[in-house]
Amino acid sequence: MTGRIGVIGSNMTDLITYGPRLPRAGETLEAARFAVGRGGKGANQAVAAARLGARVAMVGRVGADDFGRETLRSLQSDGVDVTHVLATPGATTGVAPIFVAANGENSILIVKGANGLVSPKDVEAAADLLLSCDLILLQLEIPLETVYATIDWAHRCGRRVLLNPAPATEALAVERIASVDYFVPNQSELAILTNLPTETAAEAEAAARHLLDRGMKEIIVTLGGDGVLLVQPDRTLHIPAVPVEATDTTGAGDAFIGAFAFHLTSGHALEAALCRAAAYAALSVTRPGTQTSFAGADEFRGYLNATVEN
Repeated sequence: MTGRIGVIGSNMTDLITYGPRLPRAGETLEAARFAVGRGGKGANQAVAAARLGARVAMVGRVGADDFGRETLRSLQSDGVDVTHVLATPGATTGVAPIFVAANGENSILIVKGANGLVSPKDVEAAADLLLSCDLILLQLEIPLETVYATIDWAHRCGRRVLLNPAPATEALAVERIASVDYFVPNQSELAILTNLPTETAAEAEAAARHLLDRGMKEIIVTLGGDGVLLVQPDRTLHIPAVPVEATDTTGAGDAFIGAFAFHLTSGHALEAALCRAAAYAALSVTRPGTQTSFAGADEFRGYLNATVEN
């Protein structure tokens, strides 16, 4: 039986335009295709965990608009409890207009909208639900004060917390997040937070140990095609990536975190949970989109049997 996972984070609507190239200032171009996708790092991680079979509850906000209503419907269709995802009058649902050129170059605008209004009071209102969770997931697409307040509350209540510091910001105060149980940056996020080089695994380990020296417990660095690095006070473990031919890496980090949370709360040991999460992320990059690339439990089980465990 899987444990319950609480996600306090963002919901976004991706508005994706595919054109021949990016328009110049003042220029109008005809584009070939348009797509609407569901995103937001919080929602992505919630959906990945839920599709694998986790019991997931989310705390967040959307606008009282069509995008918000469709976001709630989509989350519910994946089995995510949205009791505490509030439709907020006067605010828009977070959106990300994305312009993609034929050569893969892209330009993105982010409008946080209602995500910027997720408050410590929202977390307090969901306290009874969050107390039933075995693991709480946080990211940085909601206000930092809410992230800090949630970490403090979880520490007092004995709840485990995973913090994914994305998008990374130098404003993040390490002393305010040191009590988290799992800190999961990618290489670029780790570089921003430590002001140290992280291009190689050795450099990433040194940067992670810099954070351990500042009071953090355990660092999990995602290395993209080079796998995952687990850095603990007494050891470092490198988990290689599953070799695949990637077609779209969008959302791979969120796929990894959602899968890791599911396997960890399902009773797997830390190393096994990391290995399975790496495999889930690898499968996600073989198909386009973000949430559209996340596999369900049966499909992932078959993938493990065919590709990884044999």
